[in-house]
Amino acid sequence: MINSYDMLALQELKVWQYKMLRKPSFFNNLSKKMQTKVNSWIPEKVHNAITATIKQMVRGVLFGAKYITSQPLQNTSLKLREEMVRKKIDIYRKTAAVEGGITGAGGILLGLADFPVLLGIKIKLLFDIAAIYGFDVDDYKERVYILHIFELAFSSHIFRKEVYQEMENWEIKQKDLREDINQFDWRNFQQEYRDYLDIAKMAQMIPIIGAPVGVIVNNRQIKKLGNTAMNAYRMRLFDAAKSINKLPPSFL
Repeated sequence: MINSYDMLALQELKVWQYKMLRKPSFFNNLSKKMQTKVNSWIPEKVHNAITATIKQMVRGVLFGAKYITSQPLQNTSLKLREEMVRKKIDIYRKTAAVEGGITGAGGILLGLADFPVLLGIKIKLLFDIAAIYGFDVDDYKERVYILHIFELAFSSHIFRKEVYQEMENWEIKQKDLREDINQFDWRNFQQEYRDYLDIAKMAQMIPIIGAPVGVIVNNRQIKKLGNTAMNAYRMRLFDAAKSINKLPPSFL
């Protein structure tokens, strides 16, 4: 039987899924076209260098974070799991806000340092959330799912839909994944993330306003990432429940 909390979570999931699949607005399309045009002016060597840097940075965090992440939480209700997740998001949100304020107050040099530090905070949060929902991050395929959650949170509307569709029916799709992190689409990963952050992070490097901008931007990003992760894992839990007929037909 589905309880009242699970019912509420499922309804929130359905709203989120609708947002992931809806068509981008005229403004979203225009913004993406402008950013693509700007990217076309950047030399290919620069793109390759940025891609390689972010790839190594993320891989380092991915394979390092698993050693300091708790074991998957088992035999726990969804309500209790999500109470723990919300507390975890709040802790990381405050940490990222403080970090953004400090680096924002330091101008360009510290502003640049914010990028890898914030990236590490985000990935570690996703590892912790995965464990609370009962998924084992030692599994390579779970780390790929974490990368997809990251993409989902920080991508354009157009690319977001593609990522979401990759994540649907994950228990089936993950069986076809190659055991090689190099097969991941790092070029799109870095470009979408960079494009998403450009305006906000440039403002963070401006003297005087950099500190408050850093606090606000980092706070909002962690909050958005946490919400995305919650729904991404809800999707898998409810799909699993559906497959073993633990949800009544009216909720399928």
